[in-house]
Amino acid sequence: MELPLPVCYKNVLLDCGYRIDLLVSADLIVEIKSVETLQPIHQAQILTYMRLAKIPIGLLINFNVTKLQNGIKRFVV
Repeated sequence: MELPLPVCYKNVLLDCGYRIDLLVSADLIVEIKSVETLQPIHQAQILTYMRLAKIPIGLLINFNVTKLQNGIKRFVV
């Protein structure tokens, strides 16, 4: 289940359509993809979610790989 991530700007709550794929105990954001290759936009997406939610750790997981270990990228802000 995706978790909506509203943005608060100048005390106004905005629903920008941001959705976190998986939030693990408010400490980790997991963004799931199934693409040929991860693009810079995918990295920008998870980093944006991490900054907006003030969550320092994130995983970007691409399931379209032969070995899952090769499809996991960890991010820390």
